Amino acid sequence: MPLGGGSKCGKCGKSVYMNEEVKFNQVSWHKTCFKCTTCSKTLDLGTCADHGGKVYCKACHGKNFGPSGYGHGVGAGILSTDSGRGAPAAAPSRPAAAVAPSRPASSAPASGSGATGYAAFRAQNGQRAQASVGSKVYGANNKCPRCGKAVYHAEKLVALSQDWHKACFRCASCKKSLEPGSFGDNNGEVYCRGCYGRQFGPKGVGYGVGAGALSTN
Repeated sequence: MPLGGGSKCGKCGKSVYMNEEVKFNQVSWHKTCFKCTTCSKTLDLGTCADHGGKVYCKACHGKNFGPSGYGHGVGAGILSTDSGRGAPAAAPSRPAAAVAPSRPASSAPASGSGATGYAAFRAQNGQRAQASVGSKVYGANNKCPRCGKAVYHAEKLVALSQDWHKACFRCASCKKSLEPGSFGDNNGEVYCRGCYGRQFGPKGVGYGVGAGALSTN
C-alpha cells in the first residue's frame, strides 16, 4: 500500500497510513478508531466482533445481538431464547438447623447425693491436683544439698545427680561460683579446681610448688 494511504478508516472515513493501521475483516481502521461502537473500549484482533460493518467488544456484541439474556441479567450457562425474561431463580435452600453438641456424662462419683457429694468430689480431686503440681511441676520435693530448700525449675542446676540452686552451686572453700564440668567433689561437697587440688590432691599441687614439680610424699 502506498505511504500516502489509499484505504479509508471504517470508523472516521479518513485515510489510513501503514504505521497506524489495524486491519479487520478486510477493512482498515486507525488504531485510535478501533473501539467498541457501544462502550468505546479499545479493541484488539482477539477481543472484537463485528455486526453490520461496525465493531464491538465481545461483551457488548453478546448483549446487543446474542440470544435474549446472554450476558445481561441471566447467569452464566443459562441462555434464554424466548422473548420474555429468564426463568426466575430457584429459592435458595435453607441450611439445616445446627445440632447442639451433646454434653459428656458427668464424672462425679456415684456415692453421695446432690451438691454435698459433688462438692466432696471436687475438694478431693483438687487436693490431688495441688499435690501433683507441687511435687512434679514445681519440684517441691527436690531439695538443694547446700541449703536444704526446695529447688524450682527456673533456678535449677543439676550436678552429681542432684538439683542445686544456681546461687548455691559455689566452691565450699572460697565461695567462687561454679559451672558444670569445672569443679571437683568430695563427700558430697563441690570445690573449684584450685581449692580441690590444694586440699585433696597430691601434696603441694598448685600451692607453693612450681608447675611440673609434684611431690607425692
